[in-house]
Amino acid sequence: QVQLVESGGGQVPAGGSLRLSCTFSGTVGDYNRLGWFRQSAGTNRGLVATINRLGETNYLNSVKGRFTVSRDDNKNTIFLQMNDLKPEDTSVYYCHGQDPNVLFNYWGRGTQVTVSS
Repeated sequence: QVQLVESGGGQVPAGGSLRLSCTFSGTVGDYNRLGWFRQSAGTNRGLVATINRLGETNYLNSVKGRFTVSRDDNKNTIFLQMNDLKPEDTSVYYCHGQDPNVLFNYWGRGTQVTVSS
């Protein structure tokens, strides 16, 4: 059973930093890609950053240069380093995994990030 477990959310002032972690079951080869999405009240869940099996990354334009997604294969964990946080980054952040055949999406339970102005 696929499991994704996030940690590291919290509240910070604007300009602050947070690092999210997501521990995933299995190995990197069990996923086409892993990454982070976010969803605020009344909005759709949207992509923030992803990393594929080759280590190639993709980012939402508004977080480029501020957020960095990375992976530690030995620890079965992906990270999202978030710097220079802005109030508009406030959201619930979800860890996401996509199966190798791109048929299924797996989700963590989410972790709240709140940035105060």
